[in-house]
Amino acid sequence: MGPSFESQLSKLNEGDMFRRPMPNMHSVAEIISHLTFWRKETIVKIKTGRGFVTDDDAGNWLSNDVLMNKGWNAILKEHDENLSELISLLETKDDSFLEEGEYYDSDFNGTFNYSFAIERMLHHDIYHLGQLGMVIKFLKIKS
Repeated sequence: MGPSFESQLSKLNEGDMFRRPMPNMHSVAEIISHLTFWRKETIVKIKTGRGFVTDDDAGNWLSNDVLMNKGWNAILKEHDENLSELISLLETKDDSFLEEGEYYDSDFNGTFNYSFAIERMLHHDIYHLGQLGMVIKFLKIKS
């Protein structure tokens, strides 16, 4: 329901991806990089049974300067490939793994079913999709 990441991102040109519409708002590139970071961690949890990063990890929110050096096409490619990897990984599982399998989460300091990781990741993506909508709206107003 509603706009997808792809439809939201198509509203901007490459230069817009690194612009912050207001001093305390993240850029589109920062948000997409942040989502990729946590999706990678979800994949690690599913593959190894243990999460390794926390909110304080340096890769959680990379700066615009770091991301500009990486380039928008590389950021988007990494995001898309990462999503494809997660989908492929989940396709190898049946639904029972969600409730029967467990992993240790360093960020929450406890053991959880995989359904917790998947649900949290989906909620996280939805939250940031809304945030992207707001950032894009402010960018368009300022243009």
